Amino acid sequence: MIKKMLSIVSVMFALSAYVLPGTSSASSHGSHHLVLQINANDPALMNLVLNNAEQSKAAYEADGKKLEVEIVAYGPGLKMLLPGSPVAPRIQNFASNGTGIGFAACGNTMKKMSKKAGKQLELLEFSNIKMVPAGVVHIMQRQDQGWHYIKP
Repeated sequence: MIKKMLSIVSVMFALSAYVLPGTSSASSHGSHHLVLQINANDPALMNLVLNNAEQSKAAYEADGKKLEVEIVAYGPGLKMLLPGSPVAPRIQNFASNGTGIGFAACGNTMKKMSKKAGKQLELLEFSNIKMVPAGVVHIMQRQDQGWHYIKP
């Protein structure tokens, strides 16, 4: 009984975005946006996130649509954007090819990691990486702006 009720509520919630007057999404304006998170220092997960970004963009482009993707790194996942990252070549490739895949690094995590290391850490030097004050808050802000959020 409870499972059935939860299913009905889930469907009603999902449909409300299409039915409620005055609601809008980023896609209703012709633009599409996806925010992905990485919060683990795991090369396999880092590659999964990058694969999700690439494949999502390719799927939208195959339909003649544009998709902006941003990967937000925080906690141990910030190591994805630091020198020595196992996926640095792929990130550099995204930057040099103008893929529309960007990266946001958590400032809170950077401060904590720098303090622990006893020196100021630096991000990879690619143009598609920006520092944000707090990764989780940035994801919330993106959701408020109508971005789709995925945690691989």
